[in-house]
Amino acid sequence: MTKKQKKTLKRIIVSALLYLTAALLTSALTLPGWACLMIFLIPYLTIGYDVLRKAVLGIIHREVFDENFLMAVATVGALCLREYSEAVAVMLFYQIGEFFQSYAVGKSRQSISELMDIRPDSANLERADGRVEVVDPDNVPIGSVLVVRTGEKIPIDGVVLEGESSLSTAALTGESKPRFVRCGDEVISGCVNGDGLLKIKTTKLYGQSTVAKILDLVENSSLKKARAENFITRFAHYYTPAVCIGALILAVVPPLVLGGGWSEWISRALTFLVISCPCALVISIPLSFFGGIGGASRSGILVKGGNDLENLAHIDTVVFDKTGTLTKGTFAVSRAEPAQGISREELLEQAALAESFSSHPISKSLREAAGAPDTRRAANAREIAGQGVCTQVDGRTVLAGNARLMEEQGIAFVPNNRAGTIVYVARDGQFLGSVLIADEVKENARKAIDGLKAAGVRTVMLTGDSESVARKVGEDLGLDEVHAELLPDGKVQQVEELLADRSGRGKLAFAGDGINDAPVLMRADVGIAMGAMGSDAAIEAADVVLMDDDPSKITLAMKTARKCMRIVYENIVLALGVKAICLILGAMGIANMWAAVFADVGVMVLAVLNAMRMLSVKKQ
Repeated sequence: MTKKQKKTLKRIIVSALLYLTAALLTSALTLPGWACLMIFLIPYLTIGYDVLRKAVLGIIHREVFDENFLMAVATVGALCLREYSEAVAVMLFYQIGEFFQSYAVGKSRQSISELMDIRPDSANLERADGRVEVVDPDNVPIGSVLVVRTGEKIPIDGVVLEGESSLSTAALTGESKPRFVRCGDEVISGCVNGDGLLKIKTTKLYGQSTVAKILDLVENSSLKKARAENFITRFAHYYTPAVCIGALILAVVPPLVLGGGWSEWISRALTFLVISCPCALVISIPLSFFGGIGGASRSGILVKGGNDLENLAHIDTVVFDKTGTLTKGTFAVSRAEPAQGISREELLEQAALAESFSSHPISKSLREAAGAPDTRRAANAREIAGQGVCTQVDGRTVLAGNARLMEEQGIAFVPNNRAGTIVYVARDGQFLGSVLIADEVKENARKAIDGLKAAGVRTVMLTGDSESVARKVGEDLGLDEVHAELLPDGKVQQVEELLADRSGRGKLAFAGDGINDAPVLMRADVGIAMGAMGSDAAIEAADVVLMDDDPSKITLAMKTARKCMRIVYENIVLALGVKAICLILGAMGIANMWAAVFADVGVMVLAVLNAMRMLSVKKQ
C-alpha cells in the first residue's frame, strides 16, 4: 500500500468515527437545525474536501461533467434539504469505493512492475587494460566486453566470449527451467546469470536490446485501447451531461406541472444524480484490460494493447509458419543411406567436407554428424546455383546436392523419397549415397494444435519448404490445412484469401518467427511472433510476442483474452442493469439515498472485484 493510500485509509477511518459521533449526538440531543448542520459538516468536509475541490476546478476549467461534480451537487443538495446524515454517508461510501479501486489499480500495476524488474541498473564494462568499471547501460557501445557475475542481470544483448553458466529466463518467459550457455552462444538482456562468470561481447546498444524493447512495449500498452474501452470513454462523455439534464428536469418539471412538492422532487433528482455516477464502468473496464496484459506478461506473453487482447478473444483461425514456429529451425541428420561398399562414416565425412565452406544450417548439421573432420582436406569449393556444391576433397571431385545435381552430372543414383531435405553425394562420378536432414518438430507443437482445436480454432500452416516435408509435419501435428512451397508474397496471398473467407466477428492470427514473416504478421488481425531471441522484427511487427517461442502459449493467450472479455461484458451488464433499475426507482421516489449509495459504490466495488480476477492467469 502506498503512502497516499495509507493517508486516504486513515482519513476514511477518522471520518467514519466522526460520522458515527455526529449521528449519536444528533439523535441523543434535541438540537436546532443549524447546530446539526455544523456537527455533520465536520465529517463531511474531512472526507469530501478533495471531491469538492476537484468539482470546483472542473467548473473553472470547463470540464464540468464528471463523478466529482455529480457527488458534489448531490451531497451539497442533500445538505440543503437537511438530509445531513445521508449527505455524509454518500460522500463517505464514495471515498471508500475510490480507495478500493485505487488499491486494485495498485495491485495491477504491481504485476507490471514485477516485469519491470528486468531493467538492469548498471553494466560491468571491461576496459582495454583489464579494469572493470561500473557504467550506465545506456553508455555501452556495440562491441564492448561486459563482465556478468553470479546473480547479476545481463544488461545488453550479446555473445558469450568466455565462461559458461546457466541463465534464468523466468522474468522474460515465465519458465523456471534455466538455459545453459557457453562460449559462442547468443544471450539476451534481462536474463539472470546463475552459477558462473561470463564475459559478453555486446551486439546492440541498450536502447535496441531486448529488455529495452520489452519495457517500452509494456509501458505503452495502455495507449492501444480496445473497442470496449473506447466505447466506455465515448459513453461517459455523453452519458454524464445527459443524466445531469435529466436530474434537472426531474427536479423542476414535475413540481411545475403537478404543483408544489419541490423538496420531494429535488430529493429524487439528487438521488438520481448519485445513482447515475458511471464509476463502475469507467474504472473496471480499463482495469480488466490492464490486469489481462499484466497477467499475460508474467507468463511470457507480451500483448501490445487492449485492442490486441480483444482481437485475441475472437480468433477462429490461426495460421502458422513452419520453420522456427512449429519446428525448431535447427537441422539435424536423421538418416544416412550409403551406397553398396560405402560406410556410413565415409558418406557423412565426404558430404561434410564438400559442404565445409558453406555457413548454411544444412552444412553445419553435416559437419556435426561427421564429427567435425579436418577441413584442410577440402579445397576449390564451387557452388552450383540451385543444385549444390562441387569441392576438391583429398584431390578428388566430390559433389553434394539435390537430385537435379546428380542428373545434370550424369550420375546414376538411388532416389530417396523420404520427407525432409535430401543431400546426394558422389565422388569422381561414383554415387556414395544420400543423407536425410530434417528440421525437428518442437516439443509443445502438438500440444499447441490440440489446444487450439479444443477451443474450436481452425489451424493452417504456410511454408516455403517442399510439399513432402510440409505434409509430413502437417500429418504429425494434425493440422487442418497445409500450403507448401510458398514465397513470402505467396504467404501474404494465402492470408488474404483466408481473411476473405472469414464470417462474423472471427479474427485471424498469424504466428511466425518475426524476421521473414513481418509482412504477414502485420497483415493478419493478430500477429503473434516467436521472440525468444528478441528479434527486432518480432517485437515491432507483431501484436503479441511469445518470449519463449512456445506455440502452446497461443492457447493460454486466447484463454486470457476470452476471460478478460467475459469479465468486461459482465461488468457492463452489471453496471448498466443495476443503474437502470435504480434510476427508474429513484425517479419514482421508491429508491432513497441509501439505494443510490449501493447503485454507485456497491456496483463499483463488485465490478472492481470482478476485474481483479484478471490479475490471476493460470499457467498451462
